[in-house]
Amino acid sequence: MNNGAVPRATGLLVIEVRNSNPNGDPDQESDPRRRAHDQRGMISPVSFKRKLRDLVENKDGGVWKELSSNLGLSTNEFDVLESRRHERKEVETLLSKDFEGFKRRFWDGRVFGNTFLEEELGETTRTGVAQFGLGISVAPIRVERQTNTKLAPAQGARSGGRAPTRGMAPLGYRVVEHGVYCMPFMVNPTAATRTGCTKKDIDLLLRLIPYAYPHTASHIRPFVEVRHAWYAQHKSPLGSCSDFAILDALTPQKRDDPKEPSTSWAEYDVPTGPGTLRERLADFQDLMQPA
Repeated sequence: MNNGAVPRATGLLVIEVRNSNPNGDPDQESDPRRRAHDQRGMISPVSFKRKLRDLVENKDGGVWKELSSNLGLSTNEFDVLESRRHERKEVETLLSKDFEGFKRRFWDGRVFGNTFLEEELGETTRTGVAQFGLGISVAPIRVERQTNTKLAPAQGARSGGRAPTRGMAPLGYRVVEHGVYCMPFMVNPTAATRTGCTKKDIDLLLRLIPYAYPHTASHIRPFVEVRHAWYAQHKSPLGSCSDFAILDALTPQKRDDPKEPSTSWAEYDVPTGPGTLRERLADFQDLMQPA
């Protein structure tokens, strides 16, 4: 589709985790998220979208500078709504008095929707065009826990006592030894009429995905990578085949002992395409392998 319309699309991120915590659970002292019944790991869609937002918000960063230059993006039309910089009252005023200006300003509002759902604010954008689902590991995960220590010679003494020279965080380092997670996403053009989302907004979203983890790496999340970002564009805005059929065709499988945690990428059979569904799609590509 080259006419500027938002396409109907189905995608699947295949994410490998090595000795990292891809998404901590605040209800479990920041342990890597896991399902209770089968111990398979989870990555919330909120955590992944946060990384995309951070890359767009950092206008001095290399990712924004490169992509905005390539795509011809205007800074004042690609602000981030979910940012600590913004006062809530300012956003509420914009929503109630200048909804069109609100839509033009906030990229994540156009793409992901927003959570300003209070009554009597005039029009709001509740549901976005791009929806990411819960990322689930193909096999159960094994969590490694260790105590963090820190040398702190400059720490000041309190109440006249001697200052401690070492701090300890018992079990403060909690990582997944190895895991392969699958996170589905969908682009729904029907929602674009309300949010003001354009194909350029979606183009930016797709170009950001390869940089989501390497450019937001942290102490607890140093080795997380999207190995494949499958993107299937439908022939019709209404959809040309089942989303579930596409996702099932692209999901990796662990060859041996599927109920046991993995230790390497080599343990998985990873599909390279949607098989016979390809003829029902307008386009199919791996966003990790730019043309």
